[in-house]
Amino acid sequence: MSKYGEYVLITDSTCDMPAKLAEHYNLEVFPMVFLMQGKAYSHYLDAREMSLKEFYSKLKSGVLSQTTQISYHSYMEFFEPFLKSGKDVLYICFSSGLSGTYNTSKIAARDLLEKYPDRKINIVDSRCASVGEGLLMYHICEKYVNDKPDMTELTDYAESIKFNVCHWFVVDDIEQLKRGGRISALTATFAKALQIKPLISVDNDGKLVNVGKVRGSNNVYDVLIKKLETYGEDIENQVVLVGHANYPEGAQELKKRVKKLVKDVIICDIGPVIGTHVGSGMLALPFMGQRVLE
Repeated sequence: MSKYGEYVLITDSTCDMPAKLAEHYNLEVFPMVFLMQGKAYSHYLDAREMSLKEFYSKLKSGVLSQTTQISYHSYMEFFEPFLKSGKDVLYICFSSGLSGTYNTSKIAARDLLEKYPDRKINIVDSRCASVGEGLLMYHICEKYVNDKPDMTELTDYAESIKFNVCHWFVVDDIEQLKRGGRISALTATFAKALQIKPLISVDNDGKLVNVGKVRGSNNVYDVLIKKLETYGEDIENQVVLVGHANYPEGAQELKKRVKKLVKDVIICDIGPVIGTHVGSGMLALPFMGQRVLE
């Protein structure tokens, strides 16, 4: 049982938290990799290898982006220095429903513990994605810094709240969904003509689920806020995240409307891992409540 200060808290850059917020909590963030034009880029929260502006510009121009899971050796190299320095590891991992990284991290952890038998590595499958994962990490970090729990307590806390993270995303870039094979060319044509935008959530397996359609840009804000009002719990005391994929004006408008209902709103940029699949214009509103898909 590791006491506070004797273990390090780690997550992936798929959490899409602002870099300064992660730094504030002393959160270690594992960079995720995406591929563009034959080159691999590690995405850190500060987007040091490729700015998000450049990423979305390339995507819009038709450049193909691909995502890849974290390798076994990458986990070994990232975790080992902490173990070597005498610290244990609590890793909150990107959803197993969207990536094989969880299983890979478990294998790496098993092998590292053979080398460092006195150390501990706890791994939590977040079953969350993007700013939903970011909201989960916000709550975990708040407890980590303010309550100073031991590693077992923080692990149990993460497991106890992860299914209370409600993910709601509205996708604008139908062409990117078509390019990624998520929808057919015919469906994309009709969706564009009718100004229909997919409404996406995350189920308890941590998978993205298309749960509805939003017609017209002006209705996006109302739909997302209605989900918060319907399924959010203790809304007026919540800190919620507003995520956007290269759509700052939309994020500001959503923040303005949501701020009347909640304690605080944090705006976050959607990074390349989710951005690869949804393209520019996506808006997201994760909050704590009942994870209901309807």
